[in-house]
Amino acid sequence: MVYRTLDQIKESGTINIGVFSDKNPFGYVDENGEYQGYDVYFARRLGEDLGVEINFVSTEAANRIEYLQTGKADVILANFTVTPERAEEVDFALPYMNVALGVISPDSNVITTLDNWNADDQMIVISGTTAETYLTKEYPDIPLQKYDSYATAKNALENGNGVAWANDNTEVIAFAKQNTGYTVGIPSLGSQDTIAPAVSQGNTTVLDWLNEEIKALGEENFFHKDYEETLVDTYGLDYEDELVVEGGVTGGADAASSEAASSEAASSEAAASEAASSAAAQ
Repeated sequence: MVYRTLDQIKESGTINIGVFSDKNPFGYVDENGEYQGYDVYFARRLGEDLGVEINFVSTEAANRIEYLQTGKADVILANFTVTPERAEEVDFALPYMNVALGVISPDSNVITTLDNWNADDQMIVISGTTAETYLTKEYPDIPLQKYDSYATAKNALENGNGVAWANDNTEVIAFAKQNTGYTVGIPSLGSQDTIAPAVSQGNTTVLDWLNEEIKALGEENFFHKDYEETLVDTYGLDYEDELVVEGGVTGGADAASSEAASSEAASSEAAASEAASSAAAQ
């Protein structure tokens, strides 16, 4: 596995962070050519606290794992939902946001259920997303129209290429608020999940630092500030406590214990793997 340790990143003076460039309000490039958004705000704080410059690496959903495995990015902060399948290929840090799936469709034909689906109707999804995985597994009879980026999926919905678009509910809610003529007929589909930073498997030094950083940021309510700087114009204040995860804790004490145990397990497994690789090399 190709990755840079925390010390190597510090020595280089630059950290490579993979973010979206077309997914307002999470990661996008503004009219001045500057990266903005909820994930980007977090990324800038990471660079500041580490004392290094940030090289933003534009990524699509389908490239997030590849960019970590090939060393193109040290960390992915691209609205990355934690799933067991992905955790087999990358290491996730503690979460900083809640998410579920949602379905958006034109006001002229609002989709409110996936039951009794018309076989002639196609659902728009982005390749490499949890929406694609979920629908393929749970609704195999729904024809999927797959796109490589947020922008092309958005255009497909606007052009009527599919009857609806399934994506993270945070994203489809944002789309409906930013574009008239669309309704999120299914605001919560499947299980409640979390968004977290990801690193290459075995990169324990960066993973451990991220976890400590997220805990420390939680003490100052950083992610609420992030929300209020980057998301409040889109979602308003009503969604803030529902979406924001502070300090990596998604619930009460049991949840905190569970999150910590999960993270420690990932670190221990990665450390064992790294030790084994080192021994083999010798």
